[in-house]
Amino acid sequence: MRTPNDPTATAAALLPLLGGPTNITSVAHCMTRLRVGLRDRTLVQDEALRALPAVLGLVTDDETYQIVLGPGTVARVTPEFEALLTTTASAATTADELASRGAELKEAGRQRNATPGKLLLRRVANIFVPLIPALIGCGIIAGLNGLLINLGRLDAITPALAAIASGFMALIAVFVGYNTAKEFGGTPILGGAVAAVIVYAGVAKVTAFGMTLAPGQGGVLGALAAALLGTYVEKWCRSWVPEALDVLLTPTLTVLLTGLVTLYALMYAAGELSSAIGTGANWLLSTTGAFAGLILGGLFLPLVMLGLHQALIPIHTTLIEQQGYTVLLPILAMAGAGQVGAALAVYVRLRHDHSMRTTIKSALPAGLLGVGEPLIYGVSLPLGRPFLTACAGGAAGGAFVGFFAMLGDKVGSTAIGPSGWALFPLLAGSGGLAMTAAIYAGGLLTGYAVGFGATYVFGLGPAVRGGLGAGAGAGTEAGASAGASASVDGTVSGVCDASESQENARGGNRTP
Repeated sequence: MRTPNDPTATAAALLPLLGGPTNITSVAHCMTRLRVGLRDRTLVQDEALRALPAVLGLVTDDETYQIVLGPGTVARVTPEFEALLTTTASAATTADELASRGAELKEAGRQRNATPGKLLLRRVANIFVPLIPALIGCGIIAGLNGLLINLGRLDAITPALAAIASGFMALIAVFVGYNTAKEFGGTPILGGAVAAVIVYAGVAKVTAFGMTLAPGQGGVLGALAAALLGTYVEKWCRSWVPEALDVLLTPTLTVLLTGLVTLYALMYAAGELSSAIGTGANWLLSTTGAFAGLILGGLFLPLVMLGLHQALIPIHTTLIEQQGYTVLLPILAMAGAGQVGAALAVYVRLRHDHSMRTTIKSALPAGLLGVGEPLIYGVSLPLGRPFLTACAGGAAGGAFVGFFAMLGDKVGSTAIGPSGWALFPLLAGSGGLAMTAAIYAGGLLTGYAVGFGATYVFGLGPAVRGGLGAGAGAGTEAGASAGASASVDGTVSGVCDASESQENARGGNRTP
């Protein structure tokens, strides 16, 4: 089984196989992938990259070359890679060459991002995905604090834990505003400043539309709208304000004009929209829970492949901010369970395909923890039918969780990012921790079972069982990954993207 190398050694091994420092135009990472921009794709040594112990798979889209390293590993490797890139590039590249590369990258990026929908989804991911680590950390602390309170333990420390867990969520609008301005070309601190108006306690003295405003009204959606408006106001000001007065007038007018619009329009409108999202999600699961779960769980993998799951990130964040947890994520996480079940069935059926079985053994632990790229790109997509039967498993698991929501036992997550068994520390719900964990575990087991059964019976045609399966998995675990990534390049995640941006609009089922 593959084991990750030392981060420094991994970074040193990656750089030459990607064509060297002069071939790298950009570096970013999401929860599981190192994403690099390339000048010349033909200089990349795909097979050698796949053979590296730390590499779980490769994914190529029209903007970045993505190396799946897994959670934790990618966060340690990326800084080492960037440091190595800076050191080697400074010795090999002149300032003029760097400027030329930057101009080429800017033009290429402009051409690639010409599709409005694709650009919007990527930018949404860029705004919200950087917040995920804080959401996860605070969510786990909140869950631990709730457990201590329920057990009646450590009463002296629980208020401190509550403050630590809630501080970020109380100010999340400021971070959204900062990232929004940064993403859309404004001054980030001004974006944070106008978004801070939303959470300021003094807004309780302001009346708009005949109603007194409440601190936090509009939440992350209001912050996003305010910062976006502020960015356009700032750019407008810079177009006519004299240079000598720019440092005084531009920030003043940006904060003043945007702040007034935020108070007297955006907070009210965004508050109504946020309430509608919460009400709609609750109604959907309370009245059509099993059916809604079946549809959401069954369609999530295709949504990921098309990059459409990026649109769910603001909805998740709004629900967490409004209700304390998102009821959608546990249902969407069932898609990963179906994927695991399908992979297990392939492992059992293709007894003589040692390469494919090795791939599954290597990728299965990550799949159980909600990192689905290795299984998607190394197993189900190359074989075809298992991708569909994995969706069936996800639909069954989603229906299971949705059914209990109809009975009043909602299952939610206090943060977005993890899925699979990694989601347990973040679970919250209306029926208590034990019931919530039991329902989620039941959904996972249902997804595993249906994904396995559907794949075992319907997922592998005679041609695959007779020998073509070996071809699909031939070489290395990521050999199949390459074929899979090629198959989706013509259609579409990040979100991861933001997704990044740090998540891109083609990814695996890691982040619902």
